[in-house]
Amino acid sequence: MRDNPPTSEQSLNPGRIIVSINEQQLEKMRTAAGFIAALDQSGGSTPKALGVYGIGEDAWSSDEEMFSIVHQMRSRIITSPAFSGQRILGAILFENTMDRTIEGQATASYLWDVKNVVPFLKVDKGLADERDGVQVMKPMPELDALLAKAKSKNIFGTKMRSVIKQVSADGVDAVVRQQFEVARQIVAAGLVPIIEPEIDIHCPDKAEAEDLLRTALLDELNALAADQLVMLKLTLPEADNHYVDCIAHPNIVRVVALSGGYSREEANARLARNNGMVASFSRALSEGLNAQQSGEEFDAMLDASIESICQASST
Repeated sequence: MRDNPPTSEQSLNPGRIIVSINEQQLEKMRTAAGFIAALDQSGGSTPKALGVYGIGEDAWSSDEEMFSIVHQMRSRIITSPAFSGQRILGAILFENTMDRTIEGQATASYLWDVKNVVPFLKVDKGLADERDGVQVMKPMPELDALLAKAKSKNIFGTKMRSVIKQVSADGVDAVVRQQFEVARQIVAAGLVPIIEPEIDIHCPDKAEAEDLLRTALLDELNALAADQLVMLKLTLPEADNHYVDCIAHPNIVRVVALSGGYSREEANARLARNNGMVASFSRALSEGLNAQQSGEEFDAMLDASIESICQASST
């Protein structure tokens, strides 16, 4: 169990939705060492994630069976002795995972109460078709209801992803403008949004796209009110410490990095050269894990992966 007691509001009103941010979780996200585990593969990316894990598509005959199998994989990761708040700051969940339980507890509560890991929820509904070299997020008409549900299930923050594929000032501006518009809605619901304007690692003139993105991000950050706190999840840049001004911004809780298709070795090497950024890896975290491994083999592989990512996040 975690050492931190519930807040006085939670003690007095355990069933009430608290609109304020959990201060203990906020402090951990701001100052603790470690990284964020991205365990949020959704319907479209789940078969590939399971395939890498050694489970083929013939193992299920419906989406419900597929989600049950991937939940078993995620539960195996989360319950491993290697996975704890000593090295893991937070974990990003898919909605289906949030709605399930681990060892009899709601997933988000298990993460915080047992593992001392801050829970986040992926809230976007996927990407729109490419326009102006980017893919913005699809509309989210039911976001308010999802945010209320997340808050009731002890979620701390959210994550939403857009993708920049080409150097386009109009496209980058559209991505960042949409991200911050939705971020303000999330902040108003008492959650901390992770804004993820991914730059495709195969983007031509990737460094130029990163210049455009940094400028757009700082413009939006500077327009936030003092109490509007956000996080950024960014592709590892071509120029080391490219996002240092974002990391230092007073409205930023943390800037995290996505692996974006780089191998774990390459992602770790790039991350270690960017001071103040920490990892938020998905595929690079689960690389080497397999359903056929014994418990001892699985835990040893996960421990080595977590340690390597944690070291790269400590610069």
